[in-house]
Amino acid sequence: MTNQDPTPEPRQTDRWLEPGKTNLQVIYILYLASFFIGVSGIVGIVLAHLNQGKSAPWIESHYTWAIRTFWLGLLGSFVSFILMFVLIGWLTIFLVAIWAIARVVIGLQKLGRNEPIGNPQSLLL
Repeated sequence: MTNQDPTPEPRQTDRWLEPGKTNLQVIYILYLASFFIGVSGIVGIVLAHLNQGKSAPWIESHYTWAIRTFWLGLLGSFVSFILMFVLIGWLTIFLVAIWAIARVVIGLQKLGRNEPIGNPQSLLL
């Protein structure tokens, strides 16, 4: 009989799945990639929801910002799609895309400087 340790070795994820700065960078990049690969935004929002509430307060402001960016962007895209039937939707979808990209860039910049999001509940930038 072999003498083996019954506890398995913890899985290494290079910290990108664990709550924190690296995970948020991955989420923000997934959001940007969703403009080319739509499903990556869904992966990003799942990661954000799974890791929310497990970090320092300044990191939590980024999770709130990222989650609101996704859901508000999805709502804006849906409304824009409906409005495409009256042609104004083509303009609004463009504005929603600019808004989402700006929020992601702001989030990445503040995250890189280890700063919290000032008002993560904000609808604007």
